Amino acid sequence: MDNDRTAALERLQPFVGEWSLQVGFESSLDVTTVFEWALGGHFLVQRTEVPHPDAPDSMIVVSPDREGDGYTQHYFDSRGVVRLYEMTFRDGLWTLRREKPDFTPLAFSQRFTGRFGEEGRTIQGRIEKSHDGGQTWELDFEITYTKVGA
Repeated sequence: MDNDRTAALERLQPFVGEWSLQVGFESSLDVTTVFEWALGGHFLVQRTEVPHPDAPDSMIVVSPDREGDGYTQHYFDSRGVVRLYEMTFRDGLWTLRREKPDFTPLAFSQRFTGRFGEEGRTIQGRIEKSHDGGQTWELDFEITYTKVGA
């Protein structure tokens, strides 16, 4: 593995572990997500289980871009949806963007912004969508990650 890719992967270490989620549209759900290294540490995998019939379970695979500066997030869910997101993670700020068609049509653009708390044990985030190609954005829902255990 080259040095740029290794450094990019090492920057993702704060994600590793189990997190509980509070999602803005439903606070009573017991949602968990786990980030873990896969395939010899070459990828970061996130698995989320949502005990609600209207929300999908998901699996996400994160890989560094060739330049080692950003990431590609490969999203798969229990509805059969497959999407690609451009991802960044710098100075505790996590961003995701999907603004062009990929494996599924682009009915709307999406973006996520999440900020790690000072202790690295929380992430406050919001998911937004745009129906006009990113000219205007509206809140889809807010989400809070809280790290479980050590």
